[in-house]
Amino acid sequence: MSITAIIVDDEKHCRETLQNLLHVYCKETTILEMANSVDDAKHKILQHKPDVVFLDIELGSGSGFDILTQIPTIHFEVIFTTAFEQYAIKAVKFSSLDYLLKPIDPEELKNAVKKAQQKKDQSIYKKQLETLIHNLKQQPKLHKICLSTADGFEFVDIEDILYCKANGSYTSFILKNKISLLVSKHLKEYENLLQEQRFMRTHNSYLVNLKEVKKFVKSDGGYIIMNNNDTIGVSKNKRDQFLDAMNMLY
Repeated sequence: MSITAIIVDDEKHCRETLQNLLHVYCKETTILEMANSVDDAKHKILQHKPDVVFLDIELGSGSGFDILTQIPTIHFEVIFTTAFEQYAIKAVKFSSLDYLLKPIDPEELKNAVKKAQQKKDQSIYKKQLETLIHNLKQQPKLHKICLSTADGFEFVDIEDILYCKANGSYTSFILKNKISLLVSKHLKEYENLLQEQRFMRTHNSYLVNLKEVKKFVKSDGGYIIMNNNDTIGVSKNKRDQFLDAMNMLY
């Protein structure tokens, strides 16, 4: 299935490198235009209405996110590109959107293009983009996370998460409203995403929202009671770190 694309990057060699990679590895992709600034990109996107926009996050005239906020209707898939694992990329991950780190790996590029070819539910995709923009406005504290479940996507306020539990190659999210969501990613990935949001891995199987801890019990090696009265284990090698984190929080 053929798709059309626009490349947005303020560095000429990056635009040309991505163009060459697409020509070699993604022959079904037709490059309509390349743009080097916010205004240039906005004009070309509105004119050509591409299927996909490869969007550099940091542009000399602003950011790729500025383009998204200035286009009335997002009618295209977005694949973000960046040279840095910075705050903005964390916001992209929280929204379950695709991104490519420079230098771009051909296999990752092929996978991203393949996903873009699969037409998404536009209402869900719009919600993902809204979640991204919302989190960027709240920086450095992220407020929402998009979770991929068997039924689709769930958009969850981070403060509503009590804890996460490893479930094989999946992760169970236990929420305040007594709902449990099974998400198709490893707990380690969410540990990396949520550790700056006052979450801590207290055990191989648990990632805990420290603000939802009701009590720490010293007996039986030590364990946590959450605000919903669930009991969470604390590994021996995590106990001191956990107590230090709680003392800092309160």
